[in-house]
Amino acid sequence: MSFVTLMTPARFGSLELKNRVVMAPMTRSRAGADGEITDIMVEYYRQRAGAGMIITEGVYPSENGKGYCRTPGLVHPEQVAGWRRVTDAVHGEGGTIVMQMMHVGRVAVPDNKRPNAETVAPSAIAAKWKMFTDTGGGTRQPCVVPRALDGEEISGVIDEYRRCTELAYEAGFDGVEIHGTSGYLPAQFLSTGTNQRNDEWGGSLAGRLRFFVEVADAMAGIDGPGRVGFRVVPGNPFNDLHDDDPEETFRALLAALNPLGLAYCHTIRLPQGPVDNELLCRQSWDGPLIINDSYTPQEANDALELGRGDAASFGRLYITNPDLAERVEARAELAPTDADHVYDPGPEGYIDFPTHSD
Repeated sequence: MSFVTLMTPARFGSLELKNRVVMAPMTRSRAGADGEITDIMVEYYRQRAGAGMIITEGVYPSENGKGYCRTPGLVHPEQVAGWRRVTDAVHGEGGTIVMQMMHVGRVAVPDNKRPNAETVAPSAIAAKWKMFTDTGGGTRQPCVVPRALDGEEISGVIDEYRRCTELAYEAGFDGVEIHGTSGYLPAQFLSTGTNQRNDEWGGSLAGRLRFFVEVADAMAGIDGPGRVGFRVVPGNPFNDLHDDDPEETFRALLAALNPLGLAYCHTIRLPQGPVDNELLCRQSWDGPLIINDSYTPQEANDALELGRGDAASFGRLYITNPDLAERVEARAELAPTDADHVYDPGPEGYIDFPTHSD
């Protein structure tokens, strides 16, 4: 057993963590209509800079990659400038912040995109899912049938990830995380239910792995692999995702990613899922592992001491406890996680939660 706890500093690749309390990525729908960064987003992340590392909400790397309303992008210069305000605020509080890159692929409806944007995926199979839009005061619409990407244009999508990585570093982020789960584009390429291609980007396990590995390699090529992490959740059915053998798929993926020397792997344990994700990642991934899924701080400490992970990320607790890491260190009482206005626009339910010292 190790003597690592949530308060033990860490270094994951090139990333310095003052503690091992990680803020998990959470969509909060507070960006502007065109993915611009708002004042309340700056304050939201500043308030939570006590985390050893913040992982932002999913950020789309291209207009085609946007799926949800009021989610932020990193495509245009004004978005770079907006995110620079966020990173400056977090760094001003002594924090570390990583941007999660989220291309939704087929999980999209046109009303949440710009008029000229497409919905693309490995195969022309619609997700059996309805998405919220701001249209008509708020409606849920079924996901559309995506256009299957031509083999020749997939390298261009990979380049969107590469270019977004460049912009993230220009905006001051300490690192970037590939969103490789929740039914989004990298997971769509990985999974048998969404990738029914018969070319070099599918048709076999090696073909299904190729997109994810080449995205990671392209992002690592910008400023080294030590600033690039990834999130995977074997067996995650979210957004109508299915794979015939998630254990085989993800053991092979992690084996293919290991030689790149990336900063960390981030997973969710899914106790009711088909795979012991923490164990699979620990056995198959050589680098640091961040674990997640409704841990209390004490449960997370126990897991770290047992070596099941090297850090723990917290989502719901960070909604209502902006000073979660400080509360853990002080052994202060935690605020309950029940909250209203989680996805509503505006400051209420977003930046109005007190700290334990207030």
